[in-house]
Amino acid sequence: MDIDWGRLRAAATEVMRHAYVPYSKFPVGAAALVDDGRVVVGCNVENAAYGVVLCAECGVVSSLHATGGGRLVALSCVDATGEPLMPCGRCRQLLWEQGGPECLIEAKGGPLRMAELLPHAFDVRDLEAVTAEQPVPVVPDRLAAWRGRGTVFVHPDLSAGQQVWTAYWERSAGDTEGAETGVLEEGPTWDDPAEAITWGLARTPRVVVVDASGTIFWAGEGEPPMEIPTRWSDR
Repeated sequence: MDIDWGRLRAAATEVMRHAYVPYSKFPVGAAALVDDGRVVVGCNVENAAYGVVLCAECGVVSSLHATGGGRLVALSCVDATGEPLMPCGRCRQLLWEQGGPECLIEAKGGPLRMAELLPHAFDVRDLEAVTAEQPVPVVPDRLAAWRGRGTVFVHPDLSAGQQVWTAYWERSAGDTEGAETGVLEEGPTWDDPAEAITWGLARTPRVVVVDASGTIFWAGEGEPPMEIPTRWSDR
């Protein structure tokens, strides 16, 4: 796709004049070419709470999705003089998400690929790699309101003559006034107790392991409670 950098810079300069910058007095405008040929723009918008400022590139990304989505192909970001300005680190991550490594950013010495501006970038592939190796346990929708409450008990069991580990999630008397105690959910079986503990921690920070001898260990988050002083990892 041919990129008319002059057109992009002109659009960025025009929108820069609409920036809301009463604090820094540093207006910024940005304009990007989308893969379907349209141009989306944004300007920086400041706030009395400085940390919640919206960069011009934020406006571009919002406009991208508000007008139909797609992928960013090229972007021009300019300062008050209309000269190319490099996106900040946070905005580089935003642009990587919406345009990927080949998206071009105008620079004074010529366009630069996002792969040059944000080497070793973090993206969805990093998330997929982790979940592929260790899928995150899912809490059933009907039990979502109970997340963070109750206790999960992990314990050994027998299956076909082999020791396995299982767990159950139990609500406590103090969770809801007047509510009865009881089992919310029973877990499957695992060969490794660590997998049962992971299942438990997806439901509540309070996870207790009971080994074959009946000894109780703390496998939950934070410091062990007084009644269960020994951590499972320290057994």
